[in-house]
Amino acid sequence: MRVVALCGGVGGAKLADGLQQSVAPGRLHVIVNTGDDFEHRGLPICPDLDTVLYTLAGVANAEQGWGRADESWQVQSQWGEMGLESWFQLGDRDIALHLHRRELQAAGMTLSQISLTLAREFRVPTELLPMCDEPAPTTVLTDQGAMPFQEYFVRRRCAPAVRGFRYGAARIFDPPEQARSALEAADLDGIILCPSNPYLSIAPILAVRGMRELLACARAPVLAISPIIGGAAVKGPAAKIMRELGTPVSPLEIARQYRDFLDVMLIDEADAGLLAAAALEPDDPQFETTSILMRTSADRRILAERCLELLRRLRD
Repeated sequence: MRVVALCGGVGGAKLADGLQQSVAPGRLHVIVNTGDDFEHRGLPICPDLDTVLYTLAGVANAEQGWGRADESWQVQSQWGEMGLESWFQLGDRDIALHLHRRELQAAGMTLSQISLTLAREFRVPTELLPMCDEPAPTTVLTDQGAMPFQEYFVRRRCAPAVRGFRYGAARIFDPPEQARSALEAADLDGIILCPSNPYLSIAPILAVRGMRELLACARAPVLAISPIIGGAAVKGPAAKIMRELGTPVSPLEIARQYRDFLDVMLIDEADAGLLAAAALEPDDPQFETTSILMRTSADRRILAERCLELLRRLRD
């Protein structure tokens, strides 16, 4: 099968890993959120791209889900001794990647070219692509004012109440040609929205000019996996954000945000009762249930294979 996945963050990276285990090399294309990219200490930081890269390369910190395994902190320690702010932690191996990215930028490479190069250097068989090549920062609108993403997410630890968002790519930037080609491929078997935060990871991708239309017009079915189980986020502030925006914390509500292009949403067995209790609307997508919590590498593969099975059924 040939599959395109949209993702960002730890949950998305886990499913991308399961998909990489389940499809042939070169048949998986992952389009990653870059709304949280920023510069720190003069280094170009791409947190979601790097989390997905490290996870697919098998070098991610398994306990925290982001950053490198077997990391050291000599540079961060030296910054502290110099009295520099330390709210954003960068390990030595991580810094090596950012320095290399800066080198590739200086050589004139686009973010897409850099991402593909890094994937090859880390021996990742998956095509790893940013949602757009241009800087497209997400701004979080809160009860304490507008904040750059990392200010809200890392420095303030998601504490401010969210009132809305501004997505940097909205109606301005186009997806990279490689991403467009993957979504328009005649032999595409399916598109998967990974269980990433719908506001912080998926919405920035969908804000890229023409992205929703590409999904709506795709020849292949579109499937999403809920990031919500039992009224709570599997990881991160998704449920908190939904409550602050006055939205019911439910996978059904997330699915309705995607109903202009979504064919089916996979929700956890724990939420099966929602389907019986809810008044589904005619234009709601289909819903399927399974266990979607990914604790182990085997869980990732099992969920990925369930997604591929659903896509085959929808395609047939």
